[in-house]
Formats: sequence, structure tokens, C-alpha cells
Amino acid sequence: MTRKQKRLSIIAAGAIFLTGAAALVTTALRDQIVFFNSPTDVLAKPLAPGTRVRLGGLVEQGSVTRGQNSSVTFQVTDTNASVKVRYVGILPDLFREGQGVVTEGTFSPEEGTFLADSVLAKHDENYMPKEVADALKAQGVWQEGDPVPGTGAQTQ
Repeated sequence: MTRKQKRLSIIAAGAIFLTGAAALVTTALRDQIVFFNSPTDVLAKPLAPGTRVRLGGLVEQGSVTRGQNSSVTFQVTDTNASVKVRYVGILPDLFREGQGVVTEGTFSPEEGTFLADSVLAKHDENYMPKEVADALKAQGVWQEGDPVPGTGAQTQ
């Protein structure tokens, strides 16, 4: 084997090794990736049972119901559709009706309920989670500089 052939075989082996490593990492992370969805997306496309998703939108006015043992149910809306969310745990201090929220968990089509295991709320009156703002903008419901729906606050 000549020197040039040795060099090419080492480069080829390295490329095969890197491709294999990338394929293994991609396969391993596939189950850990969580995608953002608006209520319209969750209701429109069927999700396999147990599929983890992020549901974002606005907490619908008058929809928050507190139960026993830190159990809370509320509706998340993108102004086109609403999804009932059930959460057991302590809500963030800034959680309230009419504010942007992102929940993470699984959707139960049989119950029509999103079972959240984490709830993220906005941090001040001028902030809305980027994914929520993008979803509302894509639907033509909200434009940059318009008041944030449900708050009256202007975006920056």
C-alpha cells in the first residue's frame, strides 16, 4: 500500500467513524426532543400517546380552577382553539389569567386534556415566550408592537 492509499484509508475510516457517531447521537436524542405546539396544532394533528410536547399560548380568562393537593386546571388558548391543561404542583408566582404560558407534558386525546408536568410563566408585562409570540404572529392574531393579547402591554 502506498503512502497516498494509507492516507486516504485513514481519512475514509475517520469519515465513517464520524458519520456513525453522528447517527448514534441523533438516534439517542430523538426521544428527548420536545417540540413546541399551539393549541390549534395539538388539536389538529394526532399525537402518539406519550409523546412529549410543549404547549404554549395564553391562559384563558376565567378558566383557572384550583383543586385539592396543588391540582390546577386551566385553558390555554391561541385565540383560535383552546386546550384544557391539568397540572399538579406549585405554579410560578407570575402565573395568571391572560398571560403567556408554556407548559410541557403529554396530550391525552381520550380526555381531551393536556397533562402538564411543568409550567413556565412570563417574567414581566412586556415579555411573552418567543414560541407563543411566533405562533400568534403566524396566525395573524398579533403583530409586533401591538398590545400583547390579554394584557394591554406593548411589546418591544
